[in-house]
Amino acid sequence: MGIEIKCKHCKSQNFRREGTRKTENRGKIQKYYCKDCKRFFTNDDGFYRMRNKPEIITMSIDMYVSNLSSRKMRNQLKRHLNHKISHVSVLDWVRRYTLKVHKFIEKQGYNLSNSFYADETMINREGKLDRFWCCLDWDTRLITGFHYSLSANPLEAQEFLKKAIRKGKPKYIQTDAGVFYPRAFRKLFYSNKLGGLTVEHKIQNYQTTRIHNYRIETVFMKIKDRVIDFRGLKALWSAPILMTAIIIQHNFIENHSTTDEVPSEKAGVNLELGENRWLDLIRMSSKNNIS
Repeated sequence: MGIEIKCKHCKSQNFRREGTRKTENRGKIQKYYCKDCKRFFTNDDGFYRMRNKPEIITMSIDMYVSNLSSRKMRNQLKRHLNHKISHVSVLDWVRRYTLKVHKFIEKQGYNLSNSFYADETMINREGKLDRFWCCLDWDTRLITGFHYSLSANPLEAQEFLKKAIRKGKPKYIQTDAGVFYPRAFRKLFYSNKLGGLTVEHKIQNYQTTRIHNYRIETVFMKIKDRVIDFRGLKALWSAPILMTAIIIQHNFIENHSTTDEVPSEKAGVNLELGENRWLDLIRMSSKNNIS
């Protein structure tokens, strides 16, 4: 994937190479001289001023979101690559680049089906049980929207449903029998608040049918397993970011076990990512000037 080079000061592409800058961990970095604003710069490839190699950073993000704690990731780098970092650095990388990539992927166009499945689950954060809401397009297995809240009520359900339909307009959304969903559907879809959009609300009531809303619950099993690996979440400001990282991993990084395809690609978003998907996503986010 080619990287577009622009002057960081004036955005000009009228430049020349001007030697290199030696760094301790990243080796030599190319320097440039802008012929328009007469200033030196190094290219922002998504890792501007980072002290570690992009491959180290993205491997750490990938492994942390997949299954390793920040401390275990630190230990792995030390044992296998003789590379010393703090476990806090791993968490900082995850949070920093999750926010960067999330803004980029939210602007992509998705080709989704007309049947969505939504639910909420409880997430342990320092002994408190927060709520994590999630909506899935069954055909592509793409998570279309998610929401983090401290409780479950009609207003939070309404906010969640707004996020759930940003990537597509389904004919129906199936939920469980949560008492907060019907009011949220009435507020959103049976008025003119969303341009007259009507979405049918299907309810899978386990007490009546003895059937769970299993299509979304299989996703929750995977998400909650990862949160258990986190040993619960910590700070409230950080928890939604880490949950966002898990969603990016699901939608853009890993093949789904059933379809054997990456959900985003099955949904028509083909960014031509290489094997190191986090690396390419971060570079694309930087290229599109999304910080």
